[in-house]
Amino acid sequence: MYDDPREPSELTTPPMNLLHVIPYFAPAWAYGGVVRATTELTRALTDAGHRVVVVTTDTLSPSERIDTEEEIIDGVRVVRLRNWSNLLRGKLNLSSPRMFTATIRDLMAEHQIEVVHSHEMRTTENLRLAALTKELGVPLVLSPHGTLPYETGRQTVKQLWDRAFGTRLLPHFAQVIALTGAEADEARAVWSACGVPLPDERISIVPNGIHLDDFAALPPADPFRAQWGLGEGPVVLFLGRLQERKGVQFLIPAFAQAVETAPDAKLLIVGPDEGMLATAQAQVEEYGLGDRVVFTGLLTGQDRLAALAAADVFAMPAVGEGFSMAVLEAMACGLPALLTPGCNFPEAAAEGAGIVAPREVPALADALTTLLTDSDQRASMGRCAQALIRERYTWAQVAAQMDAVYRRVAARKR
Repeated sequence: MYDDPREPSELTTPPMNLLHVIPYFAPAWAYGGVVRATTELTRALTDAGHRVVVVTTDTLSPSERIDTEEEIIDGVRVVRLRNWSNLLRGKLNLSSPRMFTATIRDLMAEHQIEVVHSHEMRTTENLRLAALTKELGVPLVLSPHGTLPYETGRQTVKQLWDRAFGTRLLPHFAQVIALTGAEADEARAVWSACGVPLPDERISIVPNGIHLDDFAALPPADPFRAQWGLGEGPVVLFLGRLQERKGVQFLIPAFAQAVETAPDAKLLIVGPDEGMLATAQAQVEEYGLGDRVVFTGLLTGQDRLAALAAADVFAMPAVGEGFSMAVLEAMACGLPALLTPGCNFPEAAAEGAGIVAPREVPALADALTTLLTDSDQRASMGRCAQALIRERYTWAQVAAQMDAVYRRVAARKR
């Protein structure tokens, strides 16, 4: 076992030896919320006392690689395998890790792995993990991370994948760990379409979370506002990849209507382009928004936190979300959230922490107008948002739920 220099955990049961497998891992933030969620989950599991190893690839972005082959991140041993083609990884969303089977076999023996946790379903890694974990008698669990539905992108590729591999791959997952009830239903639909049974006892619902300490002391907002010309009026923040599913194309025209009653408001769009930047920029010109809309590209670290500190409203009119890390982070920072049903977070509205509106421009415009013109309501919703995250969605709470899933699956295997 590798040595973890940190203090022993507060676990009342013996720690487990866990292997997580994911195509991309910190600091590959360009690949979105699944990277952040898995990075923080493994950190939380290590904080809880478990021994965690991550196997991933060397991709940093579709055009860049990570040189470090192995390191310890927050107590987690991270092993990166070089992709034969980073272009294939970036363009077709398919990994090609060298020495994958041999590395997994060696790590499972070295660390006496009790459960293997795979992240995302339709991966080349899973095709090899399925056979290997069966051979070694170790349960394999799956977190789909919102990637199951055909309607949320790459529909043809997903359908072809399921036809080719679904029948022989899906039975190998001992447990499906869904982020929400909606994702659990999506799993049932995919398994059923492939003719594979998925009993209720093989589905668990465990959400994402946040580390409260990471958002306890945000950077000052004024320097960031000055850097990006945001002025002193209310700022609406969109934080996510610029792709059709995330809905920035609905947000910009809705914002154009809302600024008629909030002329000093700005829209801050933070995230890497995945096909929608040109469309979004054309909309800004079409609606005459000029410098009222600011594009920053991908922000990480303190810059990302500064964007959250500078904002007054968080907006994500998405569809097909698993359980957005960006939403949780924004709410932890006290931002009221404007969401759509496809964000799968009805609790935001139910707990007074935000508004869930249809993914239509008029409805989004009405909600934005309300939030931009009523500072008292923004403040009230922000307090409710922080309370909701604190009470239900910390990584410590999530790690405890995941611990229970792992132990149940391991016991069932024995």
